[in-house]
Amino acid sequence: MNSLAPAVRARHLVKTYPRDVRALDSLDIEVAPGTVFGLLGPNGAGKSTTVKILTTLARPDSGSAEVAGHDVLRRPERVRRAIGVVAQKSGADPTATGRENLRLQGRLHGLSGAALDQRVDELLDRFTLTDAARRTVKGYSGGMRRRLDVALGLVHRPEVLFLDEPTTGLDPEARTAMWDEIARLAGDEGLTILLTTHYLEEADRLAERIAIVDRGRVVVTGTPDALKGELRGDAVHLELSEPLGEAGRTLLDGALGAVPGVSEAHHVGGRRITVRADDGAAAVPLLLGTLERVGVAVASATVARPSLDDVYLRYAGRRYAEAEADTAVTGQPALAGGAR
Repeated sequence: MNSLAPAVRARHLVKTYPRDVRALDSLDIEVAPGTVFGLLGPNGAGKSTTVKILTTLARPDSGSAEVAGHDVLRRPERVRRAIGVVAQKSGADPTATGRENLRLQGRLHGLSGAALDQRVDELLDRFTLTDAARRTVKGYSGGMRRRLDVALGLVHRPEVLFLDEPTTGLDPEARTAMWDEIARLAGDEGLTILLTTHYLEEADRLAERIAIVDRGRVVVTGTPDALKGELRGDAVHLELSEPLGEAGRTLLDGALGAVPGVSEAHHVGGRRITVRADDGAAAVPLLLGTLERVGVAVASATVARPSLDDVYLRYAGRRYAEAEADTAVTGQPALAGGAR
């Protein structure tokens, strides 16, 4: 692969499932070689569908994609040789040992003899699985099984590693350990890693660049720091004592617009408002006084520096928790019909 060419590039990907569920709606991404790139979005945003297309497991309705310099539709066999994939669900055989799983994966990629044994030992050591190598995987903890999944994706030394929601279901300690390992992989081996996640903190901590995905399209791309830096000043979060109706919102918007140093007021549900302010601490008493004059009671007010949640709100038009709640309430992803 040309080192100057993107390691992953997708242009105008469209994918529609039955009942006119548009999982991808002209999605574009570009990943530089040797970087960790995060696809960040709630369940139902289209992240896993994107990974399926990029790893040759699904075909787009339209658009194009290249991975490691190979077209995913015209050269799928070359793409498969160049990539490692860690899916959301473990691909390890639970009835086989950790070592047996790694040896089988190596043989599938053409390794054998001393080279295979050496690679298996390297990976068992790297992922602290040597002591468990002769135990069947069904007895592994969640963190151990996930480390084995990553090791399986690395057996053949891929150019690009896809990690699809790699820490979902892990406890906080195991999640932190996995974050540390992913950071080491990127730093020590110069791998290109495409990471999908619905954890804001995970994307902020691991990804050099992120693409925020909402309803099947990328709404913004950039480094986490640069995206947060675009949001001037502080975020002031106001919790109202009573929900507002449409007339109350209109009245409130007019009042907030007159407060010096305040901009970008967003209503989050009927009782919550987020306002951007040049100086959050100085703006709070002005905001409270303004709201009191128009008859709006405030239960609480907090000031915070810009976060990826604020970035998501600005570009997707809703709080990240709201998008996640769509799935929790309906039992379906935010895109109805089950597309992921």
